[in-house]
Amino acid sequence: MTELETFLAAHPAIETFEVLLPDINGQWRGKWVSRDNLCKVFELGYKLPVSTVAFDIWGRDIMATVFSDGDADGICLPDPASLAPVPWLERPTGQVMVQMGTVHAEPYAGDPRTVLANVVARYAALGLTPVVATELEFYLFERERNADGSPRHSQVAPGGRAMVGGQTYGIEAMQDVAELMHDIRESCIAQHIPVDTLITENAPSQYEINLYHQPDAVLACDQAMMLKRAIKGVSRKHGKHATFMAKPFGDSAGNGMHVHFSVIDAAGNNVFDNGTDQGSPLLRHAVAGCLATMAESMALFAPNINSYRRFRLGSHAPHAPCWGYENRTCSVRIPGGSRKAIRLEHRVSGADSNPYLAVAGILAGALMGIERKMEAPAPTEGDAYTHHPHSLPRFWADALRALESSAFVGEYIGEEMRRVLLMSKWQELEEFNSRVSTLEYDSYLEL
Repeated sequence: MTELETFLAAHPAIETFEVLLPDINGQWRGKWVSRDNLCKVFELGYKLPVSTVAFDIWGRDIMATVFSDGDADGICLPDPASLAPVPWLERPTGQVMVQMGTVHAEPYAGDPRTVLANVVARYAALGLTPVVATELEFYLFERERNADGSPRHSQVAPGGRAMVGGQTYGIEAMQDVAELMHDIRESCIAQHIPVDTLITENAPSQYEINLYHQPDAVLACDQAMMLKRAIKGVSRKHGKHATFMAKPFGDSAGNGMHVHFSVIDAAGNNVFDNGTDQGSPLLRHAVAGCLATMAESMALFAPNINSYRRFRLGSHAPHAPCWGYENRTCSVRIPGGSRKAIRLEHRVSGADSNPYLAVAGILAGALMGIERKMEAPAPTEGDAYTHHPHSLPRFWADALRALESSAFVGEYIGEEMRRVLLMSKWQELEEFNSRVSTLEYDSYLEL
């Protein structure tokens, strides 16, 4: 309550608060609450059906869950650290994030933040703390779509023609969207989101924003979620549409979310550092665990039907569990640089993934490798796409089946999360399977 009172005193003009609950799809659910009623949320939490955290991508109930438990209420509890103004809205508005609990306000095992917190607690039991940072790619489109429903590029060649590439790391290309990017950065400052760098990416209209590392994995994912929200909100204010869709175009680069992480001990030492460029045995144990669990965690890294278009042959997305030093063709890369900062870069997740669940899958895999002292294979040198055939699930249903049968997921991610996630995703897949696409009409209507 002291933090709430301090925030309200510092922002007397705010009348309305958006109370935000991140669901399993990384979408925001919740309510608007007046300034006068926000204290009740902090004192008592507020009720929402537990099923709210497990809607499908269209915000529909998972019917099996609703009927099995009677659509019981849970108690959502606020995180005072997430109190912030929402600077891209016209009316003075604030926000606060909540986490789903049971009807007795205990952590709910189907809430993504709880899942990640449980993985972090397993590290803490060993005297270890993961340090996490994310890199998010996104496209910036015009609000109005093309006649066929496809998105319209915001970055075009002179005369409005399509561009061949997006001028990766192009300074002039960044200057073309300078006002929007400055607005994003200023919004991030207002919301305490620690933005590191902003760059143009490989494809036209594609950009990337990186966050600083955090010794609190849940906070790192809170900031990734808030960054996505800020980018989308500021883009809408500027008349643009920002998307984290994994593969908006079949012939252009997809949107990834690369996750960097190291692990520190109680004294703050990086346990992956042994004073060499190769890193410690613990680093190789973590690599081995990530590789061993990658296929069965794929539905956490690539959670949607469109996610799997990102892994097509000839793309920059990883196709197989492999690792290497300074090798961006691998699914797990050990970046060069300071030995004290040696870390893993996990390159599989799409920007459409839920950060909490993707990072939980990554950290849990690494933890299993550390706990079991698993041995990593030899690091890959050269083109990993040539050395390693495509062995990760290439289709959504295959990834869901791998998640369904995984002992690792049941132990480290939890049975309740697996249950609600699978029911949600199978429901979504059934909806896609029931629709007939334009390509099917073009291909088969004349048969």
